[in-house]
Formats: sequence, C-alpha cells, structure tokens
Amino acid sequence: MTTGSLQPQRFVISFAGFNRPWAVWIAHRLEEYGHRVTLQRWDPQNSPGVGEALDDLARGGGRVLLVLSERYFSAGTRTDAEWNTALREVTDRHPDRFAAVCLTDAPLPSAVAVLEKTDLWGLDSYEAEYRVLRRLDLPTDRVGAETGRRGPRFPNDPPEIWGRVPRRNPRFTGRNDVIGNLREALTQAPSGASTVTLLGLSGVGKTQVATEYAYRFASEYDVVWWVPAEDRPTLRERLADLAPALGLPRGAGSYGEQIRAVLEALRRGSPYNRWLIVFDGCDNPDDLTDLLPAGAGDVIITSRNREWASRHTSLVEVPLYARPESITFIRRRALRLTGEEADQLAEALDDYPLALDQTAGWLADSPLSVGDYLALLRRRLDSREAVTLSDDYPVPFPTALAILLNNIRENFPDALALLRLFVFFAPGRVPLRLLREFPADDVPEDLAGLINDQIRWNAALNKLVQFSVVRLEYSDLPVEEGGGLETVQLHRMVHNIVREDLGEQEAEPLSRAVRQVLAAADPGRPADSRLWPRYAELIPHLDSAGVLTSTNPRIQNFLLHCLRYLMLAGEYRTCLRLAEQTDGIWRAMLGDDHDQVRELSYHHTGALRMLGHFRRAEALARSRADRLLAERGDRDLETLRATSTYAGVLLSTAKFEEARKLLEHAFATYRELLGEDDSTTLNAQNNVAVVLRLLGRFQEAYDTDLDTLRRRERVLRVRHIATLSSGIGCAMGLRLMGRYREALARQEQGLKIHIQVLGANHPQTLRAEHNLGMCLRRSGDIPGAGARLRSVLERSTRVFGAEFPWTLMVASDYATYLREYGDIGEARRISEDVVRGYQSQLGLAHPYSIGTVGNLGLVLRAQGERVEALSLAEQALVGMRGALGDRHPWTLGCALNATGHRNITGRLDSAVDLSRETLRTAEQVLGPDHPMALSAQIALAADLRSVREDAEAGKHEDAGIKGLIRTLGPQHVHTVSARQQTRPYWDFEPQP
Repeated sequence: MTTGSLQPQRFVISFAGFNRPWAVWIAHRLEEYGHRVTLQRWDPQNSPGVGEALDDLARGGGRVLLVLSERYFSAGTRTDAEWNTALREVTDRHPDRFAAVCLTDAPLPSAVAVLEKTDLWGLDSYEAEYRVLRRLDLPTDRVGAETGRRGPRFPNDPPEIWGRVPRRNPRFTGRNDVIGNLREALTQAPSGASTVTLLGLSGVGKTQVATEYAYRFASEYDVVWWVPAEDRPTLRERLADLAPALGLPRGAGSYGEQIRAVLEALRRGSPYNRWLIVFDGCDNPDDLTDLLPAGAGDVIITSRNREWASRHTSLVEVPLYARPESITFIRRRALRLTGEEADQLAEALDDYPLALDQTAGWLADSPLSVGDYLALLRRRLDSREAVTLSDDYPVPFPTALAILLNNIRENFPDALALLRLFVFFAPGRVPLRLLREFPADDVPEDLAGLINDQIRWNAALNKLVQFSVVRLEYSDLPVEEGGGLETVQLHRMVHNIVREDLGEQEAEPLSRAVRQVLAAADPGRPADSRLWPRYAELIPHLDSAGVLTSTNPRIQNFLLHCLRYLMLAGEYRTCLRLAEQTDGIWRAMLGDDHDQVRELSYHHTGALRMLGHFRRAEALARSRADRLLAERGDRDLETLRATSTYAGVLLSTAKFEEARKLLEHAFATYRELLGEDDSTTLNAQNNVAVVLRLLGRFQEAYDTDLDTLRRRERVLRVRHIATLSSGIGCAMGLRLMGRYREALARQEQGLKIHIQVLGANHPQTLRAEHNLGMCLRRSGDIPGAGARLRSVLERSTRVFGAEFPWTLMVASDYATYLREYGDIGEARRISEDVVRGYQSQLGLAHPYSIGTVGNLGLVLRAQGERVEALSLAEQALVGMRGALGDRHPWTLGCALNATGHRNITGRLDSAVDLSRETLRTAEQVLGPDHPMALSAQIALAADLRSVREDAEAGKHEDAGIKGLIRTLGPQHVHTVSARQQTRPYWDFEPQP
C-alpha cells in the first residue's frame, strides 16, 4: 500500500482530444480525493514548438500528468527526434513535475522513458485507478471510494446502450473548435431543449464530427443511439429499435406506438436520463421535427439544410479544414508525403475533407508526385480510379456533390440558374453586390426574370444556402454605409462540377454576362489608391469569366485598367502572369501592331523590369520603341511613351547616358506639346531626376525632384501616389548631398502618409521606410536605423522574395549596417548573397555587382582577411571606373575604400597618391563640404601620417573635422570618429 502525501495537490492533465474520456475520468478520481485538477487539451499546432508547449503546461504550477497515446504524439505531426529533444529538455528544466499514463502498446518516442509512464490499456477501473495513484505518489488505500458525486463512466466501460454508432475514425484530425462549440451548445441549452444541428457542405465531415463527439463524450452518457435519417421510413424504423434496448415492450404494436413509448421514456429519463441521440443526414426537417426527443438528454442532427435554424435547434457550422488540419490529416492518411506536398494538395482541393481523404488515400499507395497526381485528377475528376474510398467516406467526392446538385437541378430551377451564373466567377468569394448592379441591357434573356425580381432572387439564393451549396458573408459596415450581404462563398469542387456540366451554348451567354458585370464595376481610375480595394475584388475573376479572350474593346480596356492597378499596387507577379497569358491571345487575335497589344506591352515590360527580368524587358521595350520611331518619328506622343519606357529599362541595366538622352528629349518634347503641368510631362520630369541621381549629379537631381513635387502637389494632390514618390526623391537627394537632418525630417513625414495611403507593405512604402532607415543611419541614430532596415528587409523578403531587386537593395544596405554595428558573420552571409543575386540578374560588369563586391571587401577587412579584401577593393575600383568613369561619386567611393585597403596592406605611397586624387576630384564633383569630400580629407590625413608627413596630415585633418562639425555637428558619429582618427570608409548603396 502506497502512503504518499495526504495534502491536497494541484494537477494539470494534458490529453489529446481523442482521449478526453480518460482525462475526465482521471480528473474525477483525483477530485474525489480532494485534489484540484485542470484539464488541458494538447494542441501543439498553436504553439511555436513542442518544448514551448510543454513548458507552458509546467508554468501553471502543480504536477503535470500526460495522457499518452499515438494521438498525443501525432497532434502536431512532429518528428520523434523533436519529441525526444523536447521531453529530455523539459524534464531537465522541471524535475519531478512531469508524469505520464499510457493508453497504447504502440511504439512511442524513446524519451518517453524519462516520464516513467504507467500503462492503463486493457485494465479494469480498480487497477487503472490504483496505477494512477501510485504513479503520482498518492495514497492507494481508498481506491474506488466514492463521495456520492456522480462522475463519468470508466472509459473502458461502454454506455449501457450503444446503438450502431459508426466505427471511430482513427485518422480524425482537428475540429477541436467545432467539437467545443457543439459541447457548449448542448450543455448551455435550456432544460429539455438540448438539440444541435451540425451544418455543412456534403463531405465536409459532419458525420465524422458527430461520431467523434459520441466516442469522446461516451463516458458521460448511459445511452448513445445512432439514427440514419436520410429518409423518414428508415428514421422511424431505427428509432423504434431503441424500444427493446430501453427495456420497453415491443410487442405487436405499430411503429408509431413504439416510437411514442421511446420518446416518453427519454422525456421521463426512465430508465436512463443521460442519453445522446444522433440523427445523421436529415436534410428535410419535416421528416424529423415531430420525432425529436425531449428531456434531460442531448440530440445531434447532421444536415446540409439551414432551415433547421427555424426549428428550435442551435446551429454549429462545420467548415472546411483549416490548413494546418488539412496538412496533419493528409500526412496521417499518406505517410510518405512531406508537409510541403500536403500543403500543395490541400491548396488544390481547397481543404475539402472528403476530397482530401480520398486523394491522400490514393497517393498513399502510389509513387506519383503530388503535382502529377493533381494533373491526373483534373483530367479524370469523375473517375473512381483517381481516388481511394474509405469506410469513413465511401462515396467519391464528385459523386457526393453531384447527388446534391442533381436535387437542385430537378427541383429548384431558379437556384440552378443562379448557381450556373456564379460559376463564371472564380471559386471562392462571389461578389453579390456586382450581380445586383447588373447592367440592365446586358442581362441574358433567360435570367432577366430572376435578376429583376428581388423575391425570386432571394428565394433562389436562400435555397442554395439552405443546402449548404454556398455560404453567405456579410460586410462589417452598417447598412446605411453599404454594409449587409456582400459575398457568397462557393467551394472549388462545386464550382468545377457545375462548370464542367455546362455545354458551350449554355456557357457562352453566362460568361459574356459576367464579363459585362465585371467591366461595369471598373472604377476607371487605377492610379487612385482609394479605389484599389475595388480592383482587388475584380482581379480574381478575370480568367474564369473569359476576360482575357474577349474581343470586346470595352472588356479589353477593363483588363488594361486591371493590369495598371496591379503595377501601381506592387502586385508584379500577378501582373506578369496575366500579361503573358494575354499577350499571345491578343497578338493572334489583333496583330502585333494593334493599339491594345501595344498598351498591354507597357504593363508587360514594367512587370518584367520590376521582377528583375531585365534582358527580356529590354528586348521587348526596344522592339516597340524602334518600330514607333521608324513609323511616327521622335515627336509623336506614343513614340515618346515607348522610348521613355525603354529608357526606364536602360536605367536598370546601367546604360545611364543613353537613358538620359532619351528621357531629357521626352521631357522637353512633352513640355512643348502638353505644357509644364500636364501629368505626363511631370512623369517625364521625374524620370529625368532619377537618371541625374544615378549619374551622381545630386544637386541637379534634387532641384528637378523638388520642382516636380511642387507641381504634383498642385496638379494632382498631396496624397497621390506620384506625389508621394517625388517626396521620396527629394528626401533621397537631400541625403545624398549630405543634408541629413533635412532628409530625415522630410522622410519621417513622408512615411506616415505612405502608410496611411498605400499600406505598410506596398513597394513604395517599403522604399520610403528604407530611405528613412538610411537617413537615420546618416544622422547618427544607429539603433533606429538598424530596426528600420531589418524590418524592411524582413517584409520585403516575405512579400516579394529574396531575389526581388528591391529586396537585394535593402539587404545590401542592411549588411553594411551589420558590418559596422552588428553581427559581422551575418553581414558576410548577406553580402555574399547580394553579390550572387546581382551578378546573376545584372551581370559582372553592372555597377550594382561591382559596388556590392566592394562592400564585401569591407567585410573581409573587418574579419582580418586583408589581402582578399584589397583584391576585392581594387577590383571594384577598376570595375566602377570602367562602368561610370573617374568622376562618378560611386567611383570616388570605391577609390576612398581602396586607399584604406592599400594603407593597411603596406602600399603606403600608392595609398597617398590615390587619396590626393580622390580628394581633389570629390571637391570638384561634390563640393568641399560634402560628407564624401570631408571623408577624403580625413583619409588623406591618415595616409600622410603613415608616411610621416605629419604637418600636412594635421592640416587636412583639421580642415576635415571643422567641415564635419560645420555640416553634421560636433556629436555626429562621423565627426566623433574623425576626432578619434578612425579611418572612414564608404558604403555602396544601390538605388531604386
């Protein structure tokens, strides 16, 4: 007999939902001895990792008892290695706090041994209780004692009556929120009215949820009875079968008499008052309403029919799987699939449980890849050969949906007509508002009566909702502000089956009608960021409605507006995909020289350039510009647009002088033809500022940007996207001229407006925040700069990818920050990635490739690899001279760095000569008070001291420090470094 502690203790019992009956029974038995118990369902999917989740259990105080089974370890699909590590670490951190009981003889992770588990499977209640108490070091002399408080049944003891409940699904996954909502609805219902309807689409898992609930809570019922309820005769027969099970005389009475006796016994709670009756698959409430039991027990109905809401039942929606649930389920069904492959399958099937079960079952026994299988499935959607049936889902998912849709086809023609219209929108959200605003002249004749009759429309829509074919979603806005019914959700499987069932003659008028609806909803101003949410609502439906193949000029213009919106909103990949799809179609349909094809090519070029496909963009832009120059001359407006676009690509490929000539010609000609304040002229003026900045002519670039900004503020508006872009240009100009305080003040205000107008992750907002980070760094706010640059890099990488040109630019600047103020190893890793990225995209001879090689050389110098660093610095200097000449600021910066590398490697005279030349040229190009010229003064002083020219070194050092105090202030980091005789270096900054 164990004589453990007699004092009440506190326990936390952690369990997988599948094993809830055991957790509840153990908790009850511990409470009978006066202990406090908290039940905690194990849900590692909502924790960062297994170790963290186990630590959370220990933080509650008291001892932790884990109820172990295969389900406990598969709840988050973690590997055995992860579990072993987590269990060893958590028991080391919390010795004697963790214990375990085990409900299975299946293999478990080896580190379970540290928990010293005790086995409960296959035992009776007395032995199980004895083992639990002994494992927890509690007294065992009162095993089986009762206080008189009725508790749950021992899990190994079935309910007194257990009637034809389906076999428990060993792969049941997730649904904890649904089961929780179901339990709450049943327990909180008024006495005698505990009836809940599980509502959802065919194959979404309503029966599975009801089955799992019956098993999970079986210990709390004396009677669990399952009634198939697809039709009334079967329902009545199965309900009558409960009579003899309850000990009621069946005799020769009619079904009606037997059913009345059953209902009366359930109402009275005699002989059992804890009962659960499940009516599975009742889509016709009239079949069941008069047969619903009342009393102290619970009733669950599964149905696709929302009409149950008006029949005194609570509704609990059974939605599609959440994505983590889908992935876990698939990997249980098909063990060979990785998490990425499971995610790919779930994405393709929209997390539809029936489809996931049958497709994952097929893949479990097939060597086919997920991609190849999905291609097969698309070709053979109606074939049993592409799925594997299971006892849990015995009907192929296309068949299950087809049965439901056939019912609608045969009995509800208006609902069918509305559903057929819906499928010419994309699967998912269908914007009902647009259909209600259907242009009267474009309504197909056979739909006119339905669309123009609000009563018929609502009746048809409600019928689709009633059978869970679609789900309604409502806006959060008040009705007076346009709120209310907004969209319907249409599952991809329903969409595909209905769409494939339509012949060409039936499909064409519906497709044409939806195209007209979409075009009528075109806001018409893609440059207005306030209208972007409306464009975002339209984009998903372009392909499904046949917009890309339309010959209607109005529809084609609508598509072009959508592409322009995508470019302005920073959705470059979507823009490129649509442009490439449309290009071949339109060229075949309209010819290469058609106006619409040419307009399309501008968006195509822009998307290619923004995504780093510079060679393709240059070829496309040059071809278009050459053709228009030959046909129309260089003063034609369309030619100017084409040559300006071509010049924009040339900027990306570092052909700055060629681009400058084209852009200055375009600006001068636009100004002459359209006037100084025309928006097109202002765009051209902005482009001139960009090329001047890239050429290192910072003052001219700033003056041009400032004039453009003032005009745009007057002609457009302060919050227009183009005006905001000019603001960034001005702030960049001030920073590049060394006017750091002015640059910082302007950019701080500009970023606030960008976030308000465009959002935090728009490319232009990221550009503004990146420039603010650079302004903070140059102004001496080192922590603020680091936080900004890191945040922009993380978001740009997440939103656009690591190889996106903008991401590379930010990564380069963050690496230079880390070299000076952070982790030098991380700086090197990022610098090497940036160099590889630029060399791959732009080639070895591009200034961005050359400049970032120079930055990498500074990292190697900081790590003590002086010879290698000198090699990279000299390589950058030679490369930049060849690309941009001796007088470009980037060349001067490379020269400044090369002097330092020569000095520390003993090439002292060479360092002095290069330092003198660099200072002289920097003062001529940038002015004597520019930070780079002042850095060249300090660098020359350092080189002169190395060759014992102390007097001249002192003069240069004194002049440099006075200049830094005058321009940056006495406490600026550059000034302080100069006083400390710390040699300055220059960071190459790629520009947007």
